[in-house]
Amino acid sequence: MLLLTGATGLLGSTLLRRLLSEGTPVRCLVRDPRRLGAQRVRVQIALGDLADPPSFRNALRGVQTVVHLAAAIRDQPQGSIEELNGIATWRMVQAAQRQGVERFVFFSALGASTYHRTRCLRAKALAEQAVREANLRSVVFAPSIIYAPGDPWLTLLERLALLPVMPVSGRGRALFQPIWAEDVADCIVATLRGDAAEPHTRHELGGPETLSHSEIVRIVLRSQGRRRALVHVPTPIVSRGLRMLERTLGPGAFATWDEAELMEVSMTSVRGAADAEALGVKPQRMAAVLGSG
Repeated sequence: MLLLTGATGLLGSTLLRRLLSEGTPVRCLVRDPRRLGAQRVRVQIALGDLADPPSFRNALRGVQTVVHLAAAIRDQPQGSIEELNGIATWRMVQAAQRQGVERFVFFSALGASTYHRTRCLRAKALAEQAVREANLRSVVFAPSIIYAPGDPWLTLLERLALLPVMPVSGRGRALFQPIWAEDVADCIVATLRGDAAEPHTRHELGGPETLSHSEIVRIVLRSQGRRRALVHVPTPIVSRGLRMLERTLGPGAFATWDEAELMEVSMTSVRGAADAEALGVKPQRMAAVLGSG
Protein backbone atom coordinates (compact mmCIF):
# COMPACT_ATOMS: atom_id res chain seq x y z
CA MET A 1 0.00 0.00 0.00
CA LEU A 2 1.20 3.50 -0.91
CA LEU A 3 0.10 6.58 1.01
CA LEU A 4 -0.14 9.75 -1.08
CA THR A 5 -0.49 13.19 0.46
CA GLY A 6 -1.35 16.18 -1.69
CA ALA A 7 -3.35 13.97 -4.06
CA THR A 8 -5.67 16.82 -5.05
CA GLY A 9 -2.84 19.19 -5.99
CA LEU A 10 -1.19 19.77 -9.34
CA LEU A 11 1.50 17.09 -9.06
CA GLY A 12 -0.52 14.80 -6.80
CA SER A 13 -3.45 14.50 -9.20
CA THR A 14 -1.06 13.85 -12.08
CA LEU A 15 0.80 11.17 -10.14
CA LEU A 16 -2.41 9.57 -8.85
CA ARG A 17 -3.67 8.96 -12.39
CA ARG A 18 -0.38 7.32 -13.26
CA LEU A 19 -0.33 5.09 -10.17
CA LEU A 20 -3.90 3.93 -10.63
CA SER A 21 -3.35 3.16 -14.30
CA GLU A 22 -0.56 0.81 -13.23
CA GLY A 23 -2.71 -0.90 -10.62
CA THR A 24 -0.85 0.45 -7.57
CA PRO A 25 -2.94 0.30 -4.37
CA VAL A 26 -3.15 3.90 -3.16
CA ARG A 27 -4.47 5.48 0.01
CA CYS A 28 -4.97 9.26 -0.04
CA LEU A 29 -4.80 11.51 3.01
CA VAL A 30 -7.41 14.19 2.27
CA ARG A 31 -9.68 16.64 4.06
CA ASP A 32 -12.45 16.43 1.46
CA PRO A 33 -12.67 13.25 -0.67
CA ARG A 34 -14.90 15.05 -3.16
CA ARG A 35 -11.86 16.95 -4.41
CA LEU A 36 -10.49 13.66 -5.76
CA GLY A 37 -13.28 13.64 -8.33
CA ALA A 38 -13.90 10.33 -10.06
CA GLN A 39 -10.70 8.88 -8.60
CA ARG A 40 -12.18 8.76 -5.10
CA VAL A 41 -13.88 5.41 -5.80
CA ARG A 42 -10.56 3.88 -6.91
CA VAL A 43 -8.50 4.69 -3.81
CA GLN A 44 -8.66 4.16 -0.09
CA ILE A 45 -9.55 7.34 1.78
CA ALA A 46 -7.87 8.48 5.00
CA LEU A 47 -9.54 11.58 6.37
CA GLY A 48 -7.12 14.15 7.78
CA ASP A 49 -4.53 16.72 6.82
CA LEU A 50 -1.12 18.08 7.76
CA ALA A 51 -2.59 20.06 10.64
CA ASP A 52 -4.08 16.90 12.19
CA PRO A 53 -1.21 14.65 13.38
CA PRO A 54 -3.53 12.05 14.98
CA SER A 55 -4.86 11.31 11.49
CA PHE A 56 -1.39 10.13 10.41
CA ARG A 57 -1.66 6.96 12.48
CA ASN A 58 -4.67 5.55 10.66
CA ALA A 59 -3.42 6.79 7.30
CA LEU A 60 -0.10 4.96 7.71
CA ARG A 61 -1.49 1.61 8.86
CA GLY A 62 -0.22 -1.14 6.54
CA VAL A 63 1.67 1.32 4.31
CA GLN A 64 5.03 0.40 2.78
CA THR A 65 5.71 3.64 0.89
CA VAL A 66 4.79 7.26 1.60
CA VAL A 67 4.85 9.87 -1.17
CA HIS A 68 4.54 13.18 0.67
CA LEU A 69 3.59 15.97 -1.73
CA ALA A 70 1.27 18.07 0.42
CA ALA A 71 2.68 21.51 1.17
CA ALA A 72 1.65 25.12 1.71
CA ILE A 73 3.10 28.23 0.09
CA ARG A 74 0.81 30.55 2.05
CA ASP A 75 -0.48 30.58 5.62
CA GLN A 76 -3.70 28.61 6.05
CA PRO A 77 -6.43 28.75 8.71
CA GLN A 78 -5.16 25.35 9.87
CA GLY A 79 -1.57 26.47 10.31
CA SER A 80 1.34 28.60 9.15
CA ILE A 81 3.78 27.86 6.33
CA GLU A 82 6.30 26.66 8.92
CA GLU A 83 3.81 24.39 10.65
CA LEU A 84 2.39 22.82 7.50
CA ASN A 85 5.71 22.32 5.71
CA GLY A 86 8.31 21.81 8.40
CA ILE A 87 6.69 20.60 11.61
CA ALA A 88 4.02 18.49 9.88
CA THR A 89 6.64 16.68 7.79
CA TRP A 90 8.72 15.94 10.89
CA ARG A 91 5.63 14.53 12.62
CA MET A 92 4.73 12.42 9.60
CA VAL A 93 8.26 11.00 9.38
CA GLN A 94 8.13 10.10 13.07
CA ALA A 95 4.76 8.42 12.61
CA ALA A 96 6.03 6.56 9.53
CA GLN A 97 8.94 5.15 11.52
CA ARG A 98 6.62 3.94 14.28
CA GLN A 99 4.34 2.27 11.73
CA GLY A 100 7.21 0.45 10.00
CA VAL A 101 7.06 2.30 6.67
CA GLU A 102 9.86 1.12 4.39
CA ARG A 103 10.33 4.14 2.11
CA PHE A 104 9.53 7.85 2.40
CA VAL A 105 9.47 10.04 -0.72
CA PHE A 106 9.51 13.76 -0.02
CA PHE A 107 9.32 16.84 -2.23
CA SER A 108 11.57 19.71 -1.21
CA ALA A 109 12.62 22.52 -3.58
CA LEU A 110 15.76 23.70 -5.34
CA GLY A 111 17.61 26.22 -3.22
CA ALA A 112 15.92 25.30 0.04
CA SER A 113 18.09 26.20 3.02
CA THR A 114 17.60 27.11 6.66
CA TYR A 115 18.85 30.65 5.95
CA HIS A 116 16.83 31.29 2.78
CA ARG A 117 15.02 34.62 2.50
CA THR A 118 11.63 32.98 1.87
CA ARG A 119 9.65 31.30 4.63
CA CYS A 120 8.60 28.41 2.41
CA LEU A 121 12.13 27.36 1.42
CA ARG A 122 13.37 27.67 5.00
CA ALA A 123 10.58 25.35 6.11
CA LYS A 124 11.29 22.95 3.24
CA ALA A 125 14.93 22.76 4.31
CA LEU A 126 13.96 21.81 7.86
CA ALA A 127 11.55 19.18 6.54
CA GLU A 128 14.22 17.76 4.23
CA GLN A 129 16.59 17.51 7.18
CA ALA A 130 14.00 15.57 9.18
CA VAL A 131 13.51 13.13 6.29
CA ARG A 132 17.24 12.66 5.79
CA GLU A 133 17.86 11.96 9.47
CA ALA A 134 14.99 9.48 9.82
CA ASN A 135 15.68 5.79 10.34
CA LEU A 136 14.04 4.68 7.08
CA ARG A 137 14.88 4.67 3.38
CA SER A 138 14.14 8.02 1.83
CA VAL A 139 14.10 9.75 -1.52
CA VAL A 140 14.12 13.54 -1.72
CA PHE A 141 13.15 15.36 -4.90
CA ALA A 142 14.16 19.02 -5.14
CA PRO A 143 12.43 20.53 -8.19
CA SER A 144 12.42 23.94 -9.74
CA ILE A 145 8.98 25.33 -10.64
CA ILE A 146 6.50 22.56 -11.48
CA TYR A 147 3.81 23.64 -13.92
CA ALA A 148 1.04 22.32 -16.17
CA PRO A 149 -1.43 24.01 -18.53
CA GLY A 150 -4.36 25.29 -16.51
CA ASP A 151 -2.61 25.19 -13.15
CA PRO A 152 -3.34 28.02 -10.67
CA TRP A 153 -0.05 29.85 -11.33
CA LEU A 154 -0.38 29.85 -15.12
CA THR A 155 -4.08 30.67 -14.83
CA LEU A 156 -3.21 33.77 -12.79
CA LEU A 157 -0.67 34.85 -15.42
CA GLU A 158 -3.26 34.32 -18.15
CA ARG A 159 -5.75 36.51 -16.29
CA LEU A 160 -3.15 39.23 -15.79
CA ALA A 161 -2.51 39.06 -19.53
CA LEU A 162 -5.99 40.50 -20.06
CA LEU A 163 -4.68 43.83 -18.76
CA PRO A 164 -3.29 46.41 -21.22
CA VAL A 165 0.20 45.77 -19.82
CA MET A 166 1.65 42.73 -18.03
CA PRO A 167 2.75 43.42 -14.44
CA VAL A 168 5.84 41.54 -13.21
CA SER A 169 6.94 41.59 -9.60
CA GLY A 170 10.45 43.02 -9.20
CA ARG A 171 13.00 42.97 -12.01
CA GLY A 172 12.00 39.55 -13.31
CA ARG A 173 15.61 38.36 -13.33
CA ALA A 174 15.29 35.35 -11.01
CA LEU A 175 16.18 32.15 -12.87
CA PHE A 176 14.21 28.91 -13.02
CA GLN A 177 14.27 25.57 -14.80
CA PRO A 178 10.52 24.91 -15.16
CA ILE A 179 9.56 21.24 -15.33
CA TRP A 180 6.22 19.84 -16.49
CA ALA A 181 4.15 17.98 -13.89
CA GLU A 182 3.86 14.98 -16.23
CA ASP A 183 7.65 14.73 -16.41
CA VAL A 184 7.94 14.96 -12.63
CA ALA A 185 5.35 12.22 -12.21
CA ASP A 186 7.41 10.05 -14.57
CA CYS A 187 10.45 10.61 -12.34
CA ILE A 188 8.53 9.54 -9.23
CA VAL A 189 7.18 6.41 -10.91
CA ALA A 190 10.68 5.49 -12.10
CA THR A 191 11.96 5.85 -8.54
CA LEU A 192 9.14 3.74 -7.11
CA ARG A 193 9.90 0.98 -9.60
CA GLY A 194 13.59 0.96 -8.73
CA ASP A 195 15.37 -0.44 -5.72
CA ALA A 196 18.01 2.11 -4.72
CA ALA A 197 21.10 0.72 -3.04
CA GLU A 198 21.59 3.88 -0.96
CA PRO A 199 19.38 4.43 2.10
CA HIS A 200 18.97 8.13 1.27
CA THR A 201 18.95 9.56 -2.26
CA ARG A 202 18.30 13.07 -3.58
CA HIS A 203 17.32 14.15 -7.09
CA GLU A 204 17.36 17.75 -8.34
CA LEU A 205 14.68 18.14 -10.99
CA GLY A 206 14.95 20.87 -13.59
CA GLY A 207 13.64 21.32 -17.08
CA PRO A 208 15.89 21.43 -20.18
CA GLU A 209 16.35 25.22 -20.16
CA THR A 210 17.05 28.02 -17.71
CA LEU A 211 14.56 30.88 -17.98
CA SER A 212 14.17 34.16 -16.14
CA HIS A 213 10.84 35.10 -14.61
CA SER A 214 10.34 37.63 -17.42
CA GLU A 215 11.07 34.99 -20.09
CA ILE A 216 8.52 32.65 -18.53
CA VAL A 217 5.91 35.41 -18.62
CA ARG A 218 6.66 36.02 -22.30
CA ILE A 219 6.22 32.31 -23.07
CA VAL A 220 2.82 32.38 -21.37
CA LEU A 221 1.84 35.48 -23.33
CA ARG A 222 2.81 33.80 -26.62
CA SER A 223 0.81 30.71 -25.69
CA GLN A 224 -2.23 33.00 -25.32
CA GLY A 225 -1.53 34.83 -28.55
CA ARG A 226 -1.17 38.14 -26.71
CA ARG A 227 1.37 40.90 -27.11
CA ARG A 228 1.87 42.90 -23.94
CA ALA A 229 4.58 45.17 -22.64
CA LEU A 230 6.04 43.95 -19.36
CA VAL A 231 5.86 46.48 -16.52
CA HIS A 232 8.19 45.69 -13.64
CA VAL A 233 6.58 46.69 -10.34
CA PRO A 234 9.13 47.52 -7.60
CA THR A 235 9.33 44.81 -4.97
CA PRO A 236 8.47 47.09 -1.98
CA ILE A 237 5.22 48.10 -3.71
CA VAL A 238 4.30 44.49 -4.46
CA SER A 239 5.12 43.43 -0.90
CA ARG A 240 3.06 46.17 0.74
CA GLY A 241 0.16 45.73 -1.66
CA LEU A 242 -0.11 41.96 -1.26
CA ARG A 243 0.29 42.08 2.52
CA MET A 244 -2.56 44.60 2.68
CA LEU A 245 -4.65 42.43 0.36
CA GLU A 246 -4.09 39.38 2.55
CA ARG A 247 -5.02 41.28 5.71
CA THR A 248 -8.23 42.43 4.01
CA LEU A 249 -9.32 39.23 2.26
CA GLY A 250 -7.55 36.58 4.33
CA PRO A 251 -7.38 33.13 2.69
CA GLY A 252 -9.48 34.45 -0.20
CA ALA A 253 -6.69 36.70 -1.50
CA PHE A 254 -5.79 35.85 -5.11
CA ALA A 255 -2.08 36.09 -4.21
CA THR A 256 0.08 36.64 -1.16
CA TRP A 257 3.53 38.12 -0.70
CA ASP A 258 4.90 34.73 0.39
CA GLU A 259 3.84 33.33 -2.99
CA ALA A 260 5.06 36.31 -5.01
CA GLU A 261 8.42 36.35 -3.24
CA LEU A 262 9.13 32.83 -4.52
CA MET A 263 9.24 34.31 -8.03
CA GLU A 264 12.04 36.66 -7.00
CA VAL A 265 14.52 33.96 -5.92
CA SER A 266 16.34 31.70 -8.38
CA MET A 267 15.63 27.97 -8.29
CA THR A 268 18.16 26.23 -10.52
CA SER A 269 20.50 23.26 -10.43
CA VAL A 270 23.92 23.04 -12.04
CA ARG A 271 22.84 19.54 -13.12
CA GLY A 272 19.90 20.91 -15.07
CA ALA A 273 17.82 18.02 -16.42
CA ALA A 274 20.54 15.41 -15.78
CA ASP A 275 18.88 13.84 -12.72
CA ALA A 276 15.57 13.44 -14.55
CA GLU A 277 17.35 11.94 -17.55
CA ALA A 278 19.19 9.50 -15.26
CA LEU A 279 15.73 8.25 -14.24
CA GLY A 280 14.83 7.72 -17.90
CA VAL A 281 12.83 10.93 -18.31
CA LYS A 282 13.57 13.61 -20.90
CA PRO A 283 11.82 16.79 -19.72
CA GLN A 284 9.96 18.86 -22.29
CA ARG A 285 10.58 22.54 -22.99
CA MET A 286 7.99 24.85 -21.47
CA ALA A 287 7.18 26.50 -24.78
CA ALA A 288 6.50 23.12 -26.37
CA VAL A 289 4.16 22.05 -23.51
CA LEU A 290 2.22 25.31 -23.65
CA GLY A 291 2.12 25.35 -27.44
CA SER A 292 3.95 28.63 -27.85
CA GLY A 293 6.74 27.50 -30.17
